[in-house]
Amino acid sequence: MQHNHLLGTSFSLTIGYLLGSLPTGYLTVKWIKGLDIRRLGSGSTGATNVLRQVGKLPALAVFLIDVGKGTAAILLARTLNGGDGLEVATGLVALAGHIWPIWLRWKGGKAVATGLGVLLGLSWPVGLASLGIFLTVLSVSKIVSLSSIISSISLPILMVLSFEEDNFRPAYLAVSLIAMALVLWRHRSNVQRLIAGNENRLGDSS
Repeated sequence: MQHNHLLGTSFSLTIGYLLGSLPTGYLTVKWIKGLDIRRLGSGSTGATNVLRQVGKLPALAVFLIDVGKGTAAILLARTLNGGDGLEVATGLVALAGHIWPIWLRWKGGKAVATGLGVLLGLSWPVGLASLGIFLTVLSVSKIVSLSSIISSISLPILMVLSFEEDNFRPAYLAVSLIAMALVLWRHRSNVQRLIAGNENRLGDSS
């Protein structure tokens, strides 16, 4: 039994990482333009840089697939009945895979879309609320990074509010805190530009 549990855990973590590391943005831009997106714009492989380099429809496709990677990782762990711990661990390695993909020499995206997918898999109300905050800030500011930062900061609060009185889930709270920290860390250069007042807005070319 313990051997089967170890195999299931190893399988979930390995597949979770490989799902996260699927280089959606890189492959999309390579297919459309024949270029390496890591050498274009911000250098990120995420949907925002894809939007600036090749347009709205490819960026939407990248966004949806990246969200799907995170959700699929959680659903995989759930089918293995590993409990909250395995679900959270698999979600975290999916985020790690997106940020540090093995296929691209560890240079990936900022984990916002994949993080949303993880949240939707763990607690869809929290995921939808976070998306709502992101879209609200984006509609007002037209700044993707600011929207990502504010929605990530809201995660632990939203997660705590989602718990029922007799159903506190520390692993879920932990993943929301770690996801927030990862997003903030990946956006540290954006924070500097926001403070300086020269961060890119939607419609800017780079």
